[in-house]
Amino acid sequence: MKKAYSLFNEAREVDIKDHFSNDASIVLHLGDTYDFLKTIPKETIKLAITSPPYNVGKEYETKVEIEMYLQKQKNVIEELVRVLKEDGSICWEVGNYIEKGEVFPLDIFYYQIFKEYGLKLRNRMIWHFGHGLHASKRFSGRYETILWFTKSNNYTFNLDAVRVPSKYPGKRHFKGPKKGQPSCNPLGKNPSDYWEIVLEDWDKEVWTIPNVKANHPEKTIHPCQFPIELVERCVLALTNENDFVLDPYCGVGSALIAGIKNKRKVIGCDKEYRYIEIAKKRILSFYEGTLPYRKLGTQIYKPTGREKVTQIPEEWKQEV
Repeated sequence: MKKAYSLFNEAREVDIKDHFSNDASIVLHLGDTYDFLKTIPKETIKLAITSPPYNVGKEYETKVEIEMYLQKQKNVIEELVRVLKEDGSICWEVGNYIEKGEVFPLDIFYYQIFKEYGLKLRNRMIWHFGHGLHASKRFSGRYETILWFTKSNNYTFNLDAVRVPSKYPGKRHFKGPKKGQPSCNPLGKNPSDYWEIVLEDWDKEVWTIPNVKANHPEKTIHPCQFPIELVERCVLALTNENDFVLDPYCGVGSALIAGIKNKRKVIGCDKEYRYIEIAKKRILSFYEGTLPYRKLGTQIYKPTGREKVTQIPEEWKQEV
């Protein structure tokens, strides 16, 4: 624990190569992502997982023409491929770019870039969430996409670590040499690429995880914050203990916490000083056992119908 603390506290003053030689467990860097990636030795990272800026004009980005935006991200991706282990993975979580009311699905544009570097798409996962801004001229957006790429055909995939309960565990083979024997895996089933994280709803196969808004226990000042549990499944499935997990746009450190929580070494970079400071505090709070976060598999709150906000306003009834 002390070793992790001391290396962590020095992370912004010591060259990253020193951290690798010292077997650091946490690296947190303030600065430009592209410049930082160039300091990482090649084939070091087992999992790079992030949600890059969407070029929509958030407080931490300047909106530019989409071609310029994608070129900048292409440079970053080239470096990510260089630092990725041969058996490593990249999980790239994106939403949509909106221009004059028209939707440009960013995963479609990014797919072409990753293919240029020879990466192989293993899954396109959907993250569904229930809250967000409402649109007035199209349906309100309530999902984002995670593209999971591997560098080679020899990649880590720990299916048993992320299996979910079978809907019919008592099913049996009805013919063949195994007739009469249980046909399900005793550890559960493959959750597929379209999940519910909530335990009792996993059979619906949708990644329904609350986004970090309003009264979410993980909420900070960051406007587009990763839920920790969104990263955890990828960390468990695509890495082993002591592997390096990298978030090149780490924000307030949610992906890093997901890695630390599961005994992985983590590396994060962000250009915003205040986000890095919050990330540091959150990581320290995790070690101290005081970090508020939503546990993996927690049931999504469902109103009973007795709450005042779930009832039809009296004014509407009178109008009818």
